[in-house]
This record gives sequence, structure tokens and C-alpha cells, in this order.
Amino acid sequence: MSNHEDTVPARGTNPGLFDAAILRAALVESFRKLSPLHAVRNPVMALVWLGTVVTTGLTLLGHASSPGLGWAVTAVLALTVLFANFAEAVAEARGRGQAASLRRARKDLVARRVESADQTGGTRVPAGELRPGDLVIISAGELVPADGEIMRGVATINEAAVTGESAPVLREAGTDRSGVIGGTKVLSDEIVVKVTVEPGNSFLDRMIALVEGANRQKTPNEIALGLLLTTMTLTFLVVVITLPFIAGFVGARLDPLLLIALLVCLIPTTIGGLLPAIGIAGMNRALSANVLVKSGKAVEVAGDVDVLLLDKTGTITYGDRQATAFHALAGIDPDTLREAALLASLADPTPEGKSIVKLARTPGTAIEEPAGAQFVAFTAQTRMSGVDVPAGNGAARVIRKGAIDAIVAHVQAAGGQVPTELRPRVEQVARSGATPLVVSQGPHVLGVVELSDVVKAGIREKFAQLRGMGIRTVMITGDNPLTAAAIAAEAGVDDYIAEARPEDKLARIRSEQAGGRLVAMVGDGTNDAPALAQADVGLAMNSGTQAAKEAGNMVDLDSDPAKLLRVVEVGKQQLITRGALTTFSLANDVSKYFAILPALFAAAIPSMAALDVMQLSSPSNAVLAALIFNAIIIPLLIPLALRGVRFRAGSATALLRRNMLVFGVGGVLLPFVAIKLIDLALAAVTGA
Repeated sequence: MSNHEDTVPARGTNPGLFDAAILRAALVESFRKLSPLHAVRNPVMALVWLGTVVTTGLTLLGHASSPGLGWAVTAVLALTVLFANFAEAVAEARGRGQAASLRRARKDLVARRVESADQTGGTRVPAGELRPGDLVIISAGELVPADGEIMRGVATINEAAVTGESAPVLREAGTDRSGVIGGTKVLSDEIVVKVTVEPGNSFLDRMIALVEGANRQKTPNEIALGLLLTTMTLTFLVVVITLPFIAGFVGARLDPLLLIALLVCLIPTTIGGLLPAIGIAGMNRALSANVLVKSGKAVEVAGDVDVLLLDKTGTITYGDRQATAFHALAGIDPDTLREAALLASLADPTPEGKSIVKLARTPGTAIEEPAGAQFVAFTAQTRMSGVDVPAGNGAARVIRKGAIDAIVAHVQAAGGQVPTELRPRVEQVARSGATPLVVSQGPHVLGVVELSDVVKAGIREKFAQLRGMGIRTVMITGDNPLTAAAIAAEAGVDDYIAEARPEDKLARIRSEQAGGRLVAMVGDGTNDAPALAQADVGLAMNSGTQAAKEAGNMVDLDSDPAKLLRVVEVGKQQLITRGALTTFSLANDVSKYFAILPALFAAAIPSMAALDVMQLSSPSNAVLAALIFNAIIIPLLIPLALRGVRFRAGSATALLRRNMLVFGVGGVLLPFVAIKLIDLALAAVTGA
């Protein structure tokens, strides 16, 4: 396999807003976007583009009041279109810069394909020839050729190509951390991976398409705002078209050049020019937080979520529960419990199962797998696992380990009695925050295995922040109610669901949605996939299974469940940014009216001069000053559109009041000052 070190770039680095390479690429792209086919995608700017063409024609044909004014208006209108194109091009160029490093991560990959998970060696083939179901063997120092699931082995993997983080992560077969991504590097051991995606549809391929904006779909809010802007544009177009007829009744003749200038200043060009950039930047901000978002809609919905459901294991806790003690019931030999727990765990590939084997062998127990043993795998439905040992190895033995209710039902079905001591012992373990596993042999309960887990550091503070945003957190776990209550109290969640099956998660999400609430779900396992798909926002952990990542509409590349806090902030920031800039755009139109309208009618209607509150030097300078401000405000707001308006946790009323004050009142006052300054500069140049 090709192992070039430069194929694992640090993707986490985010180019600055004013990176020279980005600005050069955006400038070139701005001129390419002057194509009519691109212009018609944005009705507001399409009208400005058309106005530029018309003013060019009027000036060439000698219908402008003066050639100088005609060419000046044409130039400013052309700059307005270019600046709008530039805003979108900068956002896209930033995405292409991120995509370039991702492309290097999948370059020149070669795979060693094998026929079975037990085979060694393999046939070397280009990674592009791999298909779903193919098995490949990957050794230390080699790159993973395609997305897939580990079928055999455990390895540490460098995922810097995807996450930008150089710290290695552990991936292991048979766990919820079995997924691997093409282009990442195996650092230790050897694994066999089953390919799960077609060429061209890998995780990296989708990331590249998303960050470049090729697959960006407009969000519902963006579509609604686009329709509003289109409606306003058409309304003002009708108003301007009818103005010459109205002016005819008072004996006034309106310059068509000035009418076009009025139209451009009336329509919401500022937000119209920045709207595409805001949408692209929202997804880029999510990726900067190491969250892969499959649609812009998911980002905005995250800003409105009411309820967050989290799987406990691997999200709230570290997920690597370890067996720490055996508790034999009265009359049961501790060695009998230890032996039964060990036999039931020999074929258990999970970290918990391996830890039970390790703990049981600590005193020197040398027990091997019995010949002919039939192992029973754990399922979310049965909630227990174990082994059936045939009579050829002594007396036949049916050993099970699992949740208390599952083992109780199993023992009773076998005709056994449940000791009264069992439930107090289980409750004692659960109250400590540990997970109790009950072990039985035939119709007899032998005792309890204690599994300890650790709540992730800082998780309580993150949940408190979510609560401050009005988001209710619900922990979902297969643990018994006592253990669930202990973990929930330690983590600081608002509610919990204990002894949950996959269908219980789905039912809770549907129940919350039926109550009109938007639900976010965080998970990493295959059994989380249905819930992730049903949730309004499904945040899958990158360390999780391929099924979970396919079901969610977001993937957290850092596998940090608290990342949803950042996702919510990005979503709210997206909504606030669009709202703030829309408010500003509509507000600053007021000032432009006071510049253009007196210039249009002052000659025919002297009383209109009273509206010239800015005392502008001349009608032509007034028009140019308003148009110049209208053009330059777009590039000046590009940094705000890309970075987003700063989000501060608070009520919707407080946020609305702040935006109306800053961007509403500010949007009215700023143009008065700016247009007057531009007019003074024009007067100095023209001598008017």
C-alpha cells in the first residue's frame, strides 16, 4: 500500500478570511460568475446584472443625461454584481481549500484484498476496484484503502486526514468503535476490514463534495427568505416602472438612468448579495468544529432543537466498562461464579467481556474454551449472552450473563427460583454507579459481576450550558434504573430512560416530536441507527459503526457527544446572522431613499427638495453616492457573513431586541453618514 506521509494532512487547520490564495481564487471566480446562467439563480442580483446591461446600452446610445454619469452608474452597478459574486466565491474558495487537503488523503491508495478474514497475504489491487463486501487486510504503517468495518483485530489509527487531530484512536472488531475511514493510517497491529461503500461514495468523497458546496441544498429558512426577497424585488420593479407615468401627471420627465439607480437602491441588494455566502459559511463553520454536516438544513434545525437524547455508553461515559468485582450469592462458591462468568465471556468480543475474562483469570485460573461449546451472542432484544457446554465435558451446563430481568426470566423459564438476596445485591452495585451483570447456570443464579464506567470530564458543565439554552437532555441506557439514576445524577442530565431497547429510543423520539418538539439524538452504535434516522438532528460519532454514520445527518469527527453544544451554537449563529443582515439590508434602504428621491423629482417638484436632509451636492452626485454605498457595503460585510454574528445564550426576545438595536437602528444611521461622506468626496473630484 502506498504510504506517503503527505497523504495525511492536518485537515483541522482553517484558512483565514483574508488568505491571499483564497482572495485570488475568489477574484477570478467573481468574473466567471458574471455568466447569465449563474446570475438567474439569485433574482435580486439578476436584476442588478440586467440593470448594468441596460445602463450600458443607454450610455452607448446617448440616452443618458451625460456620458460621464452613464458610465459611472454602469461601473458602480457592475461592481455591485462583482462584489456579490465575490462574497459567494470567498465562501466557496475556503471550502475548496479544505477539500484540497482531503483529496490528498485518498491519493494513490492500494489494497491487499483477501477472500476470508483468516487469510494472510492477499492480492494487491487499486483501491478504486474495491466493492462493498470485499475484505482487505491492513498492517501497521499502511493506509486504510476504503471505508469499512473491522471484521478481525484491533488497531490504533491516525485519523488526522479527517479530524485534523494527530492523537491516535483505537478501533476494534465487534464493538461500536469498529468503523474505519479510507485515507486514515493504521499505526499498530493488523486488521481485516470489510468494505462498505462503493467507489466515489466514501466518507472523504462526501466531505469533499460538501465543503466545496457542490451538494449544498438551500435550507427551508433560506428558501423562504429568498421568496420574500424575490417578492420585494418584483414589487419595487412594478413601482419603478409606474413612476414615469405618475411623473407625467405633474409634468416631470424622469431620467431612465436614475430610475435604474432607484430600483437598485430600493431592492434588498445587500442581503441578496450575501445570502449564498451565509449558507455556505454555515456548513464551513460546522466543519471547522470538526462536524461533517450532510445538509445545511441540519445546521439550522440544530439551532432550534428542544430535546437532546444521548446514548450513555461511549457518549456520556467513556464506554469502556471494566469488570471490577465478582459478588457470589450466599451458598455459592466464588470460584464457581468466577468460572461461569469466564466461560460465558470467552467468545464475547466486547471490552466488557474481555475484562471479565481478565479479572476471572487474575487468581491464576487456567480455564480454556470447552470442546463443542455453543456460544450465545448478546442481542439488544434478549439482553444476555452466554455459553452452552455439552455433556461430553462433564455435566451439561447452560450459562448466561446479562441484565437482571433477562436472567430472572431465563432462570424462571428453566424452573429455578430467584434468591431474595439477588435484588438487594444488584441494587447495592447499581447505587454505586456501576453496572451489575447477573450470572446464572441452569436454573440457579450464581451472583453478580460489577462493571464500572466513568463519566466523561466536563460533561456536567456542558449539559448545564445546554439547559441554559432551553434544551432538555435525556440519557438513554440499557442499565437498570438504579445505575441509570446514579449516572444521570453524576452527569447532570434532566431525564433518563433505563433498560432501553432500540425500539424504546425510537418511541421516545416519536413521542417528543408528536408534542411539537424538535429532537436531536447522539449515538454511535448500530442499534442507534433507527433513532438517529428518526431524529430531526442525528449526530453520529465518527468512532461508531458505519450504520450509525449513515443514519445520522451529522457526523462528529472528534466523537465527542458534548459537541452538540457547538452544533447548536453554529445553528443559532446561522439563523441570527441571516436575520441580522436581513434587518440591516432593509434598514439601510431607508437612507438611500432620501438620497435618490430628491434627485429624481427636485427639478420638477421643488418642494421635494425638503427631503434632501443630507444636503447632497448635486442630483448626479446623490445618485452615485447612494449606489457606491450600496455596492461597497457588500464586501465590507463579507467577514461578518463568513464568521457569523456572535452568539450569546439568551432568550429569543433579548436576541431580537439586540439585533433590532444594532442592525436595525445602525442600518438606518450608517448610510446617512456614509453617503454624505461619499458625496463630499465626489464633490471634491467633480467640483460640483
